[in-house]
Amino acid sequence: MQTPINPFKQALAQKQAQIGCWVGLPDAYSTEICAGAGFDWLLLDGEHAPNDIPRLLAQAQAVAAYPVTHAIARVPMGHGHVGEMLIKQYLDIGIQTLLVPMVDTAAQAQALVKAMRYPQDDGAGGIRGMAGARASRWGRYPNYATEANAQVCLLVQAETKTALDNLDAMAAVEGVDGVFIGPADLSASLGHVGNAGHPEVQAAIEDAIARIIRAGKAAGILTSDEALAQRYLSLGATFVAVGLDTQLLARHTSALAARFKNTTPAPLVSGQTY
Repeated sequence: MQTPINPFKQALAQKQAQIGCWVGLPDAYSTEICAGAGFDWLLLDGEHAPNDIPRLLAQAQAVAAYPVTHAIARVPMGHGHVGEMLIKQYLDIGIQTLLVPMVDTAAQAQALVKAMRYPQDDGAGGIRGMAGARASRWGRYPNYATEANAQVCLLVQAETKTALDNLDAMAAVEGVDGVFIGPADLSASLGHVGNAGHPEVQAAIEDAIARIIRAGKAAGILTSDEALAQRYLSLGATFVAVGLDTQLLARHTSALAARFKNTTPAPLVSGQTY
């Protein structure tokens, strides 16, 4: 059996826009509903959602039944021994593409590249522990250990002023496949807490997208504002999440209840971006 090809990584390399949805509900049942919608990718959130490895495995298994959709998982953290352990576990349950939050420097990005790769003569200096578990389908992929490095996909999340200052160097790191701009934390870092739409924040985002593309890497972002999502795509962003499951549920249940109770739905004051 051949080690599975990573279709999301291929799409990024070919500069094919990939439309995604953020999954914050740590449940395979609701994840499968999102998978059936036809998105190119779903982000299974292990940072800001009450998720753990068994739940992520069940979610990934639910997504796997829908070949058009690729499961991406965000680890709670990526730095240090704890981060390396989590990355290893996420990869071992079969998730090929990881999003790592709060990456501020090229050195941190290089450490993540190593954590995601088995030791090989490929110059990456991989430190991923040998095993694989479900990722290698319990040994049924005979060449997994030598082929896995080519199929893992690393997305680093730039969401601070420090990250923007170091963005060119981070994007130049070999093994980084894409850089995801985190609007919410970036707005806080730039002094505009809770206001990702502030002109200074938006200018920084647009500049970052241009710099990532110049480096030859894929740029990604999340926004539930459809016009803004189209704007980012027109600027060349390759992987764009256009909604969040929690926000969709909150918005539509509130609107439905309000229509029957003849009231005004309470405005959503958070959850616009991550």
